[in-house]
Amino acid sequence: MIKQREIVKTSSAGGDEEVSPKSPLPAPAGPPKSLVREYFEQGVVTVIMALFLITFIAQAVQVPTGSLQNNIYIGDHLFVNKFIFGRQTPIIGPLLPAREVRRGDIVVFKLPKDPKVNYVKRVIGLPGEEVSVRDRHVYINGRELAERHVIVQLPPESERYSSLPEVRTEPAPPGATYKVYYDKDRSGSVGGQYAVNGPVIVPPNSYFVMGDSRDNSLDSRYWGFVPRSNIIGRALYVYWSFNPRDPEKPGTGNPILDFFTKTNWRRTGKAIK
Repeated sequence: MIKQREIVKTSSAGGDEEVSPKSPLPAPAGPPKSLVREYFEQGVVTVIMALFLITFIAQAVQVPTGSLQNNIYIGDHLFVNKFIFGRQTPIIGPLLPAREVRRGDIVVFKLPKDPKVNYVKRVIGLPGEEVSVRDRHVYINGRELAERHVIVQLPPESERYSSLPEVRTEPAPPGATYKVYYDKDRSGSVGGQYAVNGPVIVPPNSYFVMGDSRDNSLDSRYWGFVPRSNIIGRALYVYWSFNPRDPEKPGTGNPILDFFTKTNWRRTGKAIK
C-alpha cells in the first residue's frame, strides 16, 4: 500500500497552490550545556552587572552614628543614587536624571580629612554663599534658613542608639521641608565650640554640610567644607534598618533570630528627605 503524500492547499489569487510539508526543526548545534555551566554563566553576568551598578549608578551604605536622628536612624542601610550628580552628556544628557547638588540634599561623601571614611550629612550652604550659625539658627547670605525645629532629650552617649525622645515641635516656618533636632539642655549658643565660625564663605566647588541632630553632629562647623569631588551621591531610601545595640530591641543571642527581632521593619522603604 502506497502512503499518500500530505498536501496542504492554500487559497491565492491565482488559484490553489500546493505547499510541501514543513521541514523538521534542525537539531541544536553541539552538546547541551551542563547545569553547573549555566549557573556559572548566570553568576558571572550577575557579578558584572552588580559591579557596574555599584561603580556607576548606585551604592549601599550603613549609618553608624546618630548625627541625622530622628530623620535617619543608627543602623539604617541606605540606597544611594550615585548617578544623579553625574555630568551631563550632549547626546543622552536630556534623557538622564542628572542635576546639580541642591540645598537640603542628604549626600554621602568621603570625609575630607580621611577619604576612606564615608559620611552622611545634609547640604546647607552652596558654593559662593555666606553661611553663619547663631543661637540655633542658620543664616544664608544674611537670611535665616527655613528649618522646623524639634526639641529633644539627648540621652547619654552610651544610650544614643534608638530614636531621640521629642519634647516639643516648634511651628514650621514658611518653606521648611525638613526637621532639625536640638537638645533641650543646651543653651543653643554656638560660642567658640566650632572650628568654623560664621560668617564663612563657601569656596567654589565645595559645600557646607550639617547633621540634623545639631547638638550631636561633627560636620562643616568643625572640619570645614566638602569638595564636590568627594560627594558620592544622594541618599534615596532605607532598604534595611538593623541596630544590634538598640536598647528597645533586646537580642536573643541567636544571630538568625536577632535578624528578625532587631530589624526595624517599619524603616524598610523609608524615603530620605
